[in-house]
Amino acid sequence: MLTRDDLESYLIRMDLEYEEIAEGMYLVRSREEQLPIVVNHSPPLVVLRLKVMDLPETESSLEDLYRTLLQLNASDVVHGAYGIEEGELVLGLSLQLESLDYGEFQAALESLQMAASSHVGTIKELLPSAPVGG
Repeated sequence: MLTRDDLESYLIRMDLEYEEIAEGMYLVRSREEQLPIVVNHSPPLVVLRLKVMDLPETESSLEDLYRTLLQLNASDVVHGAYGIEEGELVLGLSLQLESLDYGEFQAALESLQMAASSHVGTIKELLPSAPVGG
């Protein structure tokens, strides 16, 4: 099973900027992307979460957003999912630590970053007044 030290060595190997914000929980930033990813070593899983944006307080006009997020979950984010937590739109995925290798971890981080980057324009069009980022 992948240990916390193994996970940290993956972050170093990927040349990512990171900070351990709690035991086994890292705030990770790539040098190119602005949106940080939280990586949580929580055996038997590692959980990756990326805050995409704050949602507006009014929920009366979010039907188009919800439909779009469900469509993206089904088509573009098949190993993860968009979700809403405490007024924030997040993108996350979980991986089994038992069989996780460097290539799979790297692909998971990159897929979250790519999905958020490629979808944020569409999402912002549905909520033009929502601020983007962490």
